[in-house]
Amino acid sequence: MAAIQLLLRAGAGLALMTMGMQLATADSGFDQLVNDFVLDSLALSPSSATQAGYHSHRGVSLDDELDDFSAAGLDAQRHLLSRTETSLSALKLDALDAEQRADARIMRDAIGASRLELDEIQSFRHNPTVYVELVGNALYTHYTLNYAPERQRFGHIIARLKRIPTLVQQAQSNLIDAPDIWNRVAREENAGNIDLIDAELRHACPTDLRGAYDNAAAPALAALKSLNTWLEQTLAKRPGDWRLGKDLYAKKFRFTLETDATPEQLLAAAEADLTRTRAELARLAAPATAKEALAAVASHHATPATYMDSAKQALASATAFVREKDLVTLPPNDNLQVIETPVFMRGVYGVGGFNGAPPLEPRLGAFYWVTPIPASWPKARIDSKLREYNNSGIQHLTVHEAMPGHYVQGEYANQVRPNSRRLLRAIYGNGPYIEGWAVYAQKLMADEGYQSDSPGYRLTLDKQMLRLLANLILDVRLQTMGMTDQEAVDLMSEKAYQETEEATAKLQRAKLTSCQLPTYYAGLKGWLAARDSYAKRFPGRSQKQFREAAMREGAVPLPELEALLK
Repeated sequence: MAAIQLLLRAGAGLALMTMGMQLATADSGFDQLVNDFVLDSLALSPSSATQAGYHSHRGVSLDDELDDFSAAGLDAQRHLLSRTETSLSALKLDALDAEQRADARIMRDAIGASRLELDEIQSFRHNPTVYVELVGNALYTHYTLNYAPERQRFGHIIARLKRIPTLVQQAQSNLIDAPDIWNRVAREENAGNIDLIDAELRHACPTDLRGAYDNAAAPALAALKSLNTWLEQTLAKRPGDWRLGKDLYAKKFRFTLETDATPEQLLAAAEADLTRTRAELARLAAPATAKEALAAVASHHATPATYMDSAKQALASATAFVREKDLVTLPPNDNLQVIETPVFMRGVYGVGGFNGAPPLEPRLGAFYWVTPIPASWPKARIDSKLREYNNSGIQHLTVHEAMPGHYVQGEYANQVRPNSRRLLRAIYGNGPYIEGWAVYAQKLMADEGYQSDSPGYRLTLDKQMLRLLANLILDVRLQTMGMTDQEAVDLMSEKAYQETEEATAKLQRAKLTSCQLPTYYAGLKGWLAARDSYAKRFPGRSQKQFREAAMREGAVPLPELEALLK
């Protein structure tokens, strides 16, 4: 899963405000409109602004600020949504070129999604992880991205620490109820925030700033600890429902996937494909059963102590293969690091993820997150995760998240020009484009012979295909059709052959998010359709040319991609 796109969208979608300075010379009113929209989106989401590489807005250091969830801040969002929508409605679409039309669609859908979130879904009133993950990201980005000298970055960390008590007050004022699972995960992730501030950042702080750090950290820690107490003792008495329901889900589905297909239509297609893929897996596994063959594959895995190293080795192997086969021209930056998933993000990223380099500072760090296996887990739970992410499973995870998946796609996207377009497609980029490319990359690598000496890799690819189909099925059915926890686990374990630990973590993720899990299936279908269309339109061109041309567009809505490839 691509973390940066999810985080930037979450932050900027709740933080829209006033006029922005120009990133690049605007040739038209449309260019100015895009420029203002993306910078205004970041102006009230300082945590997202830092991640995007945008540090100052109209003379104000965004690196010192935190997002504003006060009534005034929320009203400012509504103002920009209305203002930008008015400007978009005045456009003559036939006067725009294909790139501008794609950008206009992105903005219209972003406004629709933001208004839906702000006025109807209102996560800020029901989901405490909104605030908890904001704190973690706001601090962790300063810590890990070397956009300035360490002393300067810790100055920004100290400034943000001072604002945490106000954010906690806003959280407690805004939150009216919360599903039990959102409350529990928020407390768990917030414990990671507390440890980050009290241990890791405190230890890393430059000596001459220790006094200022301690003075800012004390009230911040007190506020975060009080938040956990309030969540457990007060908000827990006001439980809510994590399900969106049919109407809200359909609206969010439309804006998130940027498709005219309904949830029910994609559900029917996914359930039919699930049956076909299970039959294909059975054919590959013969004469053994699919379950027997996958169990044999699962028996070859790392240990908890070597799990991170296995991911690093997989990255080196995948990189060498992409170069040898010349599948894509690899980006020139040597900025990818394999690190542990931050504790404050492990509620959603229970396995791993990708956090790309900032769009405006693309030479800074890009991170392939791998969630470690806690030593405190019981042996059965450890074994279950290691069987799921066996030697072939960790290869697929690495191909998806890093090489040539999210990392390569993100590096290509960070070359989009002008900068305002690059930011627009990073902050409000199409989820199916992003996740679809990563799944497409898994299929591409297998088709080209990656790990061909290991029959488990091809078997695991079909298992991965079953996973993305199950992702869509359980998301639609859980959110809109009353699917029970047991039915969801049975789907994943019996129909998609997932281990208990994987199914349990995915069920939690499905309750923490909505409309994200369908992006994998919808995205793969979109990429395969774009590939086939390109081959018919340009029979003399190679598939490598298609891949690179498509990635150079950034995360556009997949229905727009064909018109952009010329």
